[in-house]
Amino acid sequence: MTPRRALLAAPFLVPSLARAQAPGASYPNRPVRMVVPFTPAGTTDLAARILAERLQVRLGQTFPVENRAGAGGNIGADVVAKAEPDGYTILMQAISSGAINYTLYGNRMPYRPEDLAEVGLVVRVPNVIFVTNALPVRTLRELVAHAKANPGKLNIGSSGAGTSLHMTGELLKLEAGIDLTHVPFRGAGPMLAEVMAGRVEVAVDNLPSAIGHIRDGRLRALAVTTATRTPALFEVPTCIEEGLPGVEATAWFGIQAPARTPRPIIDRLGEVIDSIVKEPDTKARIADLGGMMPDLTPDGGTTPAAFTAFVREEIRRWGEVVRRSGATPD
Repeated sequence: MTPRRALLAAPFLVPSLARAQAPGASYPNRPVRMVVPFTPAGTTDLAARILAERLQVRLGQTFPVENRAGAGGNIGADVVAKAEPDGYTILMQAISSGAINYTLYGNRMPYRPEDLAEVGLVVRVPNVIFVTNALPVRTLRELVAHAKANPGKLNIGSSGAGTSLHMTGELLKLEAGIDLTHVPFRGAGPMLAEVMAGRVEVAVDNLPSAIGHIRDGRLRALAVTTATRTPALFEVPTCIEEGLPGVEATAWFGIQAPARTPRPIIDRLGEVIDSIVKEPDTKARIADLGGMMPDLTPDGGTTPAAFTAFVREEIRRWGEVVRRSGATPD
């Protein structure tokens, strides 16, 4: 090509080169860190590991899971909010650090909703109210009666202040008119161990992390917090059936990234997550744990825009619950 022809062709080559090098075109080309803001073995961790496995298969790079627990999920979420916005640090966000804590912690929150960008909702799960086998109650109604006869003498555990488990416990106390002492833990694993040992009498957990212990008889489930029974534990009634319709809560877990992450990367990752949550194998694994599809789109999936709208509504809704209950993170 003559110098003159090369000069004339240059304006046409530049757009092609720009398209080839556009953000997201080759993403990811190295491992992507997935931060989990809770301890291992809880539902947030389980959801992250299921997704990380499928993302590796789909995108050809590893997605190592890093647990950064503390402050109801705030510590891990803040790590991602302040990370380089290049798509190589993402967050498996939970309902606590993604919605509840903005009101619960108020001006003590280290980040704000606008510091994170929604990528895709991965799973929604019921919460389950259960007791240690040593407690002489077999139904939620019996627990309420026992608590009223022993005000302030029962402890109720959760995986941390600000979690949907904490808030479900607050709803239970409000709706039933009972006095239980909240005992927050740094994750589901330590909390479950204390309930099975009988040192904490009552607890609330996301169904996926508790279901194995319930099925094995190490814990006694009293009620789930969804509007209808869950197929994974169909013999357990809802709080509505037990006379407490106000105790309804669905926890959720989804991927967020630093707010300034390039849009093409957000969209690419969002499309892959949407396809993963629709895979028959993924759906079966989630259902066996008691989880449910995202259902943010008509076909049961998720998009960044739909997840953003969902998160904004969750912040509003749980803000009202926090104010009504008077709950604090301390």
